[in-house]
Amino acid sequence: MTNAFCPSCGAPVKFQWSTAVQTTCPYCRSILVRHDVNLELVGKVADLPKDPSPVQLGTEGIYRGKAFVAIGRIIYEYELGSWNEWHLVFNDGSSGWLSDAMLEYAVSFLKPITTEKLPAAHDIERGWTQIIDNINFEITTLTRARYRGVEGELPFEYWGKEYITFADMRSADAHFATIDYSEQPPLLFVGEALEFDDLKLKNLKQFEDWS
Repeated sequence: MTNAFCPSCGAPVKFQWSTAVQTTCPYCRSILVRHDVNLELVGKVADLPKDPSPVQLGTEGIYRGKAFVAIGRIIYEYELGSWNEWHLVFNDGSSGWLSDAMLEYAVSFLKPITTEKLPAAHDIERGWTQIIDNINFEITTLTRARYRGVEGELPFEYWGKEYITFADMRSADAHFATIDYSEQPPLLFVGEALEFDDLKLKNLKQFEDWS
């Protein structure tokens, strides 16, 4: 764990993941980008929306036999509500993402891919198909979402976004992929949809009406 001090309020900031690029000060909610041993203040996190998800920073789980912990979060809002993208760090040092949207869950990982294989945002449409890792995917959902905020540690700089297009893809056997148009060239994340119990989550947020 790496220690530093917030350049805004002076509070100690601890990094759980050695390669984290960005974090959020838990005291003053400043967005901080790490440059070697120095932290740069790049923004502030606005008040985050109330979140009905039981997942929180520090939630632990297991995916395909590997333990993970949620150390960061990106929040998006769209016409039907909001969802979380939790940054996961695994016990082997790798990282991935847990999409947490209205009791639907998927774990995915960034996959390098040539730009020629991905359509431009203005050309994307439902029904487009692509074979990835010998799996036939089809775009089932197009979502235009508003970036709402961040917290915790992330593997890249991410703040101050506006509206972003996402193209969600599914296969016949529950594999899941997303084209993320927040960057140019776009990013591709590939994984699988899962049930809540499959993840064996613990250290969950507790709600008053839970027994």
